[in-house]
Amino acid sequence: MSELLLLVIYCAVLGSGVGFLAGLLGIGGGLVIVPILSIILLHFGILPSEQVVIGAIATSLASILFTSTSSAIAHHKNGNVPWNLAPWIMTGVALGALISGFMAALLPEQVVRIVFAVSVVLIALKMFYSSKSNEPTQRKMPNRGVLTTLTTIVGGLSAMIGIGGGALLVPLLTFFSIDMKKAIGCASACGIVIALFGSIGYITSGSAHFVLADGFAGFVYLPALFGIVSTSWFTAPMGAKATQVLPVSTIKKLFSVLLLAMAGNMVIN
Repeated sequence: MSELLLLVIYCAVLGSGVGFLAGLLGIGGGLVIVPILSIILLHFGILPSEQVVIGAIATSLASILFTSTSSAIAHHKNGNVPWNLAPWIMTGVALGALISGFMAALLPEQVVRIVFAVSVVLIALKMFYSSKSNEPTQRKMPNRGVLTTLTTIVGGLSAMIGIGGGALLVPLLTFFSIDMKKAIGCASACGIVIALFGSIGYITSGSAHFVLADGFAGFVYLPALFGIVSTSWFTAPMGAKATQVLPVSTIKKLFSVLLLAMAGNMVIN
């Protein structure tokens, strides 16, 4: 078996789990893809250690374009995408993702890891605590200008670290009293926008470093992308269906545990 085929198989296995999580939690899967894909790319000698993280981030974003589309379609069919809010949220995340994608090669990696990890730990703790409370909270949604500004920050940070935005967007929307299932559905739809505009930035900024003949579109490694998408497209609807069965408190606990695990991984590695 050739090494390239083995790499694709590894990525297909990764994609099957990522797709389910994307549908279940609206996270796009980048929180899981980036650390694991970094290991795979290093193992096969695809990228040197100083470029492997940005390659994993770019490939993660490109895969999220497909995974989030599959997940968003499933959530839309279940009536879990609040289209009255989605256009304003999408505008913000698109702007942030585009700026972040172009700046990716200039950002200090370790600073990004620490800022992200701290933010995620705080979000996870808040999410886990709120899952224990049955008391409804009613917070007014901010005006469209403020909402777009907040989601621009979410989109920028998400693209910077190669995630679909759900890890930050879901807690933000639930903070403003959006139903958990609708927040997940909205995050899935916004993941498409973050992935699209973030990928444009990574492909453009990486075109000076890598060529298509070597399997790269900018910083995106195409064989790994194919492997992930070949399975994640089909498992994402399964995760979306699971949100209709699992209670909201369980989803919140799963979400918070996943965030804590990935935040720890970012700091350690």
